[in-house]
Amino acid sequence: MRLALPLALAALLAAPVAAQTCGGPFPAFLDGIRAEAAARGLPPAATAAFLRGAAQDAGVLRADRAQGIFQRDFLDFSQRLISRNRLTNGALNAERHAATLARAEREFGVPRGVLLAFWAFETDFGAVQGEFNTRNALLTLAHDCRRPELFRPQVFAAIELAAQGGLDPATTTGAWAGEIGQVQMLPADILAHGVDGDGDGRVTLKSSAADALLSAASKLRALGWRAGEPWLHEVALPEGLDWARTGLDTGLPVAEWERRGVRARNGRLARGLTASLLLPQGRKGPAFLAYPNFAVLFAWNQSFVYVTTAAYFATRLEGAPVYAAGNPEPGLGPEQMRALQRLLATRGHDVGGIDGILGARTRAAVQAEQRRLGLPADAWPTPGLLARLGG
Repeated sequence: MRLALPLALAALLAAPVAAQTCGGPFPAFLDGIRAEAAARGLPPAATAAFLRGAAQDAGVLRADRAQGIFQRDFLDFSQRLISRNRLTNGALNAERHAATLARAEREFGVPRGVLLAFWAFETDFGAVQGEFNTRNALLTLAHDCRRPELFRPQVFAAIELAAQGGLDPATTTGAWAGEIGQVQMLPADILAHGVDGDGDGRVTLKSSAADALLSAASKLRALGWRAGEPWLHEVALPEGLDWARTGLDTGLPVAEWERRGVRARNGRLARGLTASLLLPQGRKGPAFLAYPNFAVLFAWNQSFVYVTTAAYFATRLEGAPVYAAGNPEPGLGPEQMRALQRLLATRGHDVGGIDGILGARTRAAVQAEQRRLGLPADAWPTPGLLARLGG
């Protein structure tokens, strides 16, 4: 069983830019929400019930501004998140929920390792789901003018979800960004992809692991997950590789990578697919071939270091060995990274914001400047590169 989709779900999400009003007095903002909900065809009674007692949450804004963990490099980030305890609990949950995980792979094509990795990182297998009131979190972020185009449509999806009985505006809690349940899904995703995995006639992502895992698998398939294909494979690299061909923006057939001397560290590479060569910390650090399924994971979370770590953890949960850490060149601290991003922006690069985070767009800009300067173009920014650019 799945949640009943509203006929106008697409309309709930595809609000025009002009409708993404934000800021101003909060009561006036709520009046705008009421008017827009009516224009979208949501029942006035459901909207009134949803907004009754609504309030801004300053803690949500503090959490939104304090995401410094994503400034860490891949080795640091992955070693913090992939603990022995999580590996042990991953194995235990793989056995405990074997039937559900087998069903997820059978019906949606998503392997158990991927679901277990996201389940672990999002909520520690359901143990830490967040204590923020979901309604207030979504309204706070929609009112805030940083990303109203993302959160305002989720408010209307939440009203629809509440009208169906899948959310209690007064008591439902979750993450600061409005995600709910053991795998942390936003209201629109629950409406579109929620699955009743335990057969009790309801989709309850907070209390039912079966519902959460199958809903996550349903979402990943809808995002483009390709059944039967891998997502990430650790590789060993030859000396003298053309580093400019590395990165997520460049793909080559796996057979071509092998012709260039790239080899699997364990098992066999998936011939017949195109893959990108991913160097999270440059040519002297760990190296992975990223297959098409890897890109799907960015629709779940847009953080480069988070997605890469989750994808790698998924391979560990399916039997891959610990990566070869290598000996990467020293990277940049957060303030140095911001300085680099400012320099890159002045040179016309889109770095996605001056935030001190080495995301995909900053990496692409770094690689472009490395090529221009005749440096190994491995997309890993170093103090030497910062100095060359005038930092």
